[in-house]
Amino acid sequence: MRKGHRYATILIDAQTGERVEVLPDRKTQTVIAWLKAHPGIEVVCRDGAGGFAQATTDADPTIVQVCDRWHLWHGLAEAVLKEVGAHSACWAKAGPPLREGTRAQTTRERWQQVHQLLDAGVGLLECSRRLDLSLNTVKRYARHSEPERMVRALQYRPTLVDPYRDHLRRRRSEDPAVPVTHLLREIKELGHTGSANLLVRYITQGRVEADHATLSPRRVAQLLLTNPAHLREDKLLLRDQLTRACSEMTALAASVRDFATLPTPDEANAVALTGWIAQVRAADLPLMHSYATGLERDRAAVDAALTLPWHNGRTEGVNNKIKLIERQTYGRAGHPLLRQRILLS
Repeated sequence: MRKGHRYATILIDAQTGERVEVLPDRKTQTVIAWLKAHPGIEVVCRDGAGGFAQATTDADPTIVQVCDRWHLWHGLAEAVLKEVGAHSACWAKAGPPLREGTRAQTTRERWQQVHQLLDAGVGLLECSRRLDLSLNTVKRYARHSEPERMVRALQYRPTLVDPYRDHLRRRRSEDPAVPVTHLLREIKELGHTGSANLLVRYITQGRVEADHATLSPRRVAQLLLTNPAHLREDKLLLRDQLTRACSEMTALAASVRDFATLPTPDEANAVALTGWIAQVRAADLPLMHSYATGLERDRAAVDAALTLPWHNGRTEGVNNKIKLIERQTYGRAGHPLLRQRILLS
């Protein structure tokens, strides 16, 4: 087994957690053969992979399929992150003002070019040829009604200089010509352990003056996905400020809040999910629309996940143990040895 190259299929008893079998691959025919050789199975808990769903249906249509709730939430989190990134130009205004670079200018120019051609009746494929852009890129520009939706706020990773930004800002306001070597010596006395190159890059990027957004799309998505009861008051205020940036962010926050109640199994969740999907469809959130389409495609298993107590947690626990077993064998063990160690561990 090797991520991205070779996969196996682990089968366990959902009631006892006992390891039952380790299939050599995840091919549909392999799973079908095993299920047919073991009749009497009533419930199958699985992830969202289409191969497992099709194999279970082909082997025995009477088996109740249950989609894993963790994967449902994980899929939502990925869709939310993409939506947040798509609206970064909106929520970034809630933070420090941005210094826009050439990338933002290029984005606006391309948006104008694409929409001028579309307004003239030129097709998407011809637009891509004339502008020397990929068809998917042209589709992305055509999908947005205004260029500001596509301008991403500049983001930076945390660095060792961040704790000393207030000191640097104060010194540069007092003496704009202060040498970098002096600043480096001062912050080293305060405990800084980074290099001079790191400080120079920090200053030239404008981060001392805080003219770039200090929030990343991932951090904003995390604020939306975290239970409000687990956020400090200042984080709650920031979250409310960000979600008021535009109507789409407000709708996105409401969608996350309403979906968060569904993973707790309840008979009424199937009806609630129908209402939630309709709510998402009514909002201008194309990436969330894709997530809702995925739920509808596997609707029976999703409904079972939200109404029945079964889940895939035990299987995910075994998957983590398998990683340890593979490390112990230096990644050189074949399927027969790995199978024995997994079943006996």
